Amino acid sequence: MEKVIAVVGATGAQGGGLVRAILRGTDFVARALTRDPSAPKARRLAEAGAEVVAANLDDPVSVRRAFSGAFGAFCVTNYWEHHSPERELAQAAAMAAAARHADVQHLVWSTLEDTRRWMRLDDSRMPTIKGKYKVPHFDGKGEANQLFVEAGVPTTFLLTSFYWDNLIDFGMGPRREADGRVSVTLPMGDKTLPGIAVDDIGRSAYAIFTRGAEFRGKTIGIAGEHLTGAEMAEQLTLALGEDVHYHAVSLDAYRNLAIPGAADLANMFQFKCDFQDEFCAARDVALTRQLNPALRTFAQWLAQNKARITIG
Repeated sequence: MEKVIAVVGATGAQGGGLVRAILRGTDFVARALTRDPSAPKARRLAEAGAEVVAANLDDPVSVRRAFSGAFGAFCVTNYWEHHSPERELAQAAAMAAAARHADVQHLVWSTLEDTRRWMRLDDSRMPTIKGKYKVPHFDGKGEANQLFVEAGVPTTFLLTSFYWDNLIDFGMGPRREADGRVSVTLPMGDKTLPGIAVDDIGRSAYAIFTRGAEFRGKTIGIAGEHLTGAEMAEQLTLALGEDVHYHAVSLDAYRNLAIPGAADLANMFQFKCDFQDEFCAARDVALTRQLNPALRTFAQWLAQNKARITIG
């Protein structure tokens, strides 16, 4: 029998990478879940051989229908679409219930740490956001882990890393300063930042599904490289052919930047700095390369994507 993997967010970053990996392989059939099967990205997936079905994470009935008959499921939420951890939790609950009802044999949940396990809400070292979170786009996902455990679904908890693609489409790319110099801004000091190409997340998830029992019930962290801001700037300089300087801005200054969710992101970077050893140790580059032998380094990713990086 064909083993169908229901892929949430199939027209997005992580889900899209997994659908492409499934289509390249021979182990599974890709069922691409999307709110609008008629959208151009969805039509391209259908043309490539994916089964495209309509599903909306805010509609549990549609998710249950889309998971029906699936062997596996890849589950992900997009906090940046609505900035609501509560909505992420509701969506995760819908996916967990749908997976249980469909008797899914293996689910991969793309998650992150609940930072409140490391830093209590009353800890004054980091501002509390919305009265309930330290890093909202981390905490909601981490809190949702328990929903999959309680549902009794065989789950792999996949910890992802900083998307290098954020340098293209999330306002984090290099910018030209008033003095003409080009800089990349991160509030990381001299700390190391685990990063990865988005498409490599999908390839890693595919390997987790193929190796099945080895990873069910486990937490797996992936990264392409662990780099300092200065090392990233050095690689950007080589790729772009123009000196790129690392601007190690303060956390307070970063919180005031004109980018989406600046306060949330500043807290995220602070968490990565304050708990550097644990955060990096959870994201094993060697294991990631074992899962995905084609894993790219930052330099390799830049060579393929430098034309897409615009200096702001």
